[in-house]
Amino acid sequence: MKDWQIIRRFEELPDLPVLAEVDVLVIGGGAAGVAAAETAGTSGQDTWLIEKYGFCGGAAVAGLSGTICGMYMASDIENAQPEQVVFGFTERFRSELAKRGGVTGPQRYGKTFTVTHDPLIWREVADDLLEQANVTTLFHTAVTGVIMDEETFKGVVIESNAGQSIILAKMIVDASGDAALIARAGMDYYFGDRGRIQNPTMFFRVADVDMNKYLDYYGEDTICPPKVTENIISANASGKFDLPRNKIWIFPTTRPNELMVNATRLAGQDGRMLNVIDPKDFTEAEVFGRRQVREYTKFLNKFVPGCERAYVVDTGVEVGIRQTRSIVGVEMLTNDDVVNCRKRSDGICRTPWPIELHSGDKPKLHWLLDDYYDVPYNTLVPVVGENIIVAGRCLSAEHEALASARVTAQCFEYGHAAGIAVVKAITENKRIRDLKGQDIRSVMINNGSAL
Repeated sequence: MKDWQIIRRFEELPDLPVLAEVDVLVIGGGAAGVAAAETAGTSGQDTWLIEKYGFCGGAAVAGLSGTICGMYMASDIENAQPEQVVFGFTERFRSELAKRGGVTGPQRYGKTFTVTHDPLIWREVADDLLEQANVTTLFHTAVTGVIMDEETFKGVVIESNAGQSIILAKMIVDASGDAALIARAGMDYYFGDRGRIQNPTMFFRVADVDMNKYLDYYGEDTICPPKVTENIISANASGKFDLPRNKIWIFPTTRPNELMVNATRLAGQDGRMLNVIDPKDFTEAEVFGRRQVREYTKFLNKFVPGCERAYVVDTGVEVGIRQTRSIVGVEMLTNDDVVNCRKRSDGICRTPWPIELHSGDKPKLHWLLDDYYDVPYNTLVPVVGENIIVAGRCLSAEHEALASARVTAQCFEYGHAAGIAVVKAITENKRIRDLKGQDIRSVMINNGSAL
């Protein structure tokens, strides 16, 4: 990112109006941010949430990823039934979606299961939960700088069409997904495996599908059968299609005769890896992502029975982002932790999701069969920096470990843990890094988390 300067820290208050002095400030309204803000607000703290879009949801809604992955165990047992092992805030949010008809039942995803949600209802559930928790939400607002006292976060500079202002906070949750505050403070972060990160994807939805005909051909598993992959390869060989990914995933949604499609693979037109932190790469991903959506829809029309008349309803507001910055944490979730399903006394989230690494034309899937691992609390705590904790995909994790730990069910629980941590830090007058993961875990259990 040599053409950009990210560090913007103020050691003294800039000459700007102070909009508010709050207990807890959450940056980012994705799954982790909503969970953190609702948890802190429900605990009686004066909590504000800042979100750049006009709605909450992050990658699940703006990115249209559309599923709550990571709730269910994987198994090789024939005809295995869904076994849910992640609850807590994740289950609270899922059940609120279900009350409004905004989420499907479990759908087969290879050796495990997932559910598909309605992105509009997702936004409405988030709105209501935050309002009930007395959280003050500012949409259409971005953080442009951080206010520091040496290594202690004291507040942020925010900007909107109204201008610039300051919010001061006792505790901050960086739920941006991109470690935006950590980066602006000049603290340590990294990108994947020595700069190599996972591909973004442009999700899309198609309507006017003959579902009976489609399911008879495609089957109940949302991961495509070999015959679909073979047809993609044949279509490319004909010279009439440009389909860079051979293995695609298709999910029935809550809406009649509609499918959500995860098919595109976005790399630079010169073959380089795209890092959507850079707006040049982000723009290229958006433009060529939409073009790939049209190509894959044309493929569905011609090769997938039931989709002959299918048309694109919409694409994501942005490409689906799997990975950008990760913090250097007090502790790192390692690849070995994941593969060996390591359990932790300080674990704040179970994760049964496979290592789902999107790099190249075929995703790598390493299944965790009939087991799960625990994500330790200190992966959310930056190695340097006070009054701040992260939540979401920017936790401290090795590259392949993150390819398992980054999904929505887990992000809900990271936010749940972060919300508890900032409340405890305030009420017990402790540093976030001095809190014990076991104590965070105990509160989460009381709140319904399975640990």
